[in-house]
Amino acid sequence: MSARTWLTDLLFPPKCAFCGALLPLGEHGSCKECEKKLPYFDGTVSGAWFETCVAPLRYEGEVRKAVQRFKFEDAPFLAASFAPYLADACRYHGLQADCVSFVPVSAKRRRLRGYDQAQLLARQTARLLGLPCEKLLRKTMDNPAQSGLSAEARKANVLGVYEILPGAKIAGRRILLIDDVVTTTSTLAECSRVLLTAGAEKVLCGAFARAGQTNEKAV
Repeated sequence: MSARTWLTDLLFPPKCAFCGALLPLGEHGSCKECEKKLPYFDGTVSGAWFETCVAPLRYEGEVRKAVQRFKFEDAPFLAASFAPYLADACRYHGLQADCVSFVPVSAKRRRLRGYDQAQLLARQTARLLGLPCEKLLRKTMDNPAQSGLSAEARKANVLGVYEILPGAKIAGRRILLIDDVVTTTSTLAECSRVLLTAGAEKVLCGAFARAGQTNEKAV
């Protein structure tokens, strides 16, 4: 452990991302008790336009609470705790990509929140995978939140709200697209459609947790 890391941990003691228990200096992520009982998910999620989506955990219990803190309680630092789970899932399922990108939030939501949680998660995951993290998409409108909508309403809600960022390099590339939670896959599918239409070779997806009724495939 570097002196800087040791001092940071001393001033800001590391806590479990899921239950909040204090961790020994130098340890980050989750405590041993949470590691044992986390709702792991070993399969993959399928959907339109993208090849596969990995998600290491189910969106329930302490995982759900942690994601809610990450998104709505000014806890951007949790991205560093979540990313190792997602990076390990990408390696386990053999995902091969040229770069990592993410599902962007709207400009309005980013201003209110102060950060884009999927971007932070993508950056940390890319670092662990040794890949560049690039912003390839932008959201053109602040549409209603997907939560609470039916599967069909979710599809309609995201149609046409994403576009390629000017100057983004897309053609011929294998893109790993990251989001925090996957539910019906509508958002990932729409972003993948935009990327493939712009010339991407393939789109693979990853999310920290999977929720709701998605199409699952056994390992």
